[in-house]
Amino acid sequence: MIGLPGRTAVVTGGNRGIGRAVALMLARAGADVAITCHSRVAEADAVVAEIERLGRRALRAAGDHADPAVVERIFAEVDQGLGRLDLFVGNAGIWPVEDVPLGRMSEVRWRGTLAANLDALFLTTRAALRRMPAGGRAVLVSSTAGQRGEAGHADYAASKGAIISLTKSLAVEYAPDITVNCLAPGWVDTEMAEPAFGGGARERIAATIPLRRIPPPEDIAGPIVFLLSDLARHITGEVLNVNGGSVLCG
Repeated sequence: MIGLPGRTAVVTGGNRGIGRAVALMLARAGADVAITCHSRVAEADAVVAEIERLGRRALRAAGDHADPAVVERIFAEVDQGLGRLDLFVGNAGIWPVEDVPLGRMSEVRWRGTLAANLDALFLTTRAALRRMPAGGRAVLVSSTAGQRGEAGHADYAASKGAIISLTKSLAVEYAPDITVNCLAPGWVDTEMAEPAFGGGARERIAATIPLRRIPPPEDIAGPIVFLLSDLARHITGEVLNVNGGSVLCG
């Protein structure tokens, strides 16, 4: 059983999907948890209430994660509300639903995806690393798309591939004091992915996965919490694939 008593965590995008599952799992392991969200504040408040029912301290901070001033305000709220930061999960991001080849992709979509998935991760990770003491742990959430690409979603794949490179850079920069790892999920049964599952697509997608299932967010949260625990204290700079065997990387 993983135990994280006395630790304080920040989970970006903690109001739904993978982020929500991670936040609740961290609280069950004994950590106090701050969740951040871009909007949908009512969802975030519901997660905070669940964490508090588990007997842990919790807070919610909202705003545009790609705005440097907003990110500093968010982390100042964490400083004031929880007092320290030991664990960080960079999870917030978007997946544009429409398939658009690069030749037809607008600058607005390209820049919007990179702002939400990469600029925001840079700003929030930087703020977290500035606050973490020795023994801190960070996990950045990428995707199988960052390893094999994704036709029609080159913007998303590029942003997630950059996260993998960022992880490897930070692992060396912050060793030996802080570990930085990456988790790369495949398809996950979340609200963000739901538009892709219509018209029988859910069954077709599941059939392409060796384990023949699209996992719930909790199946992704467990490996993230492992990487944040002392069980993973000798792991840094790694990309942990959690995709049911759909992408087999060495």
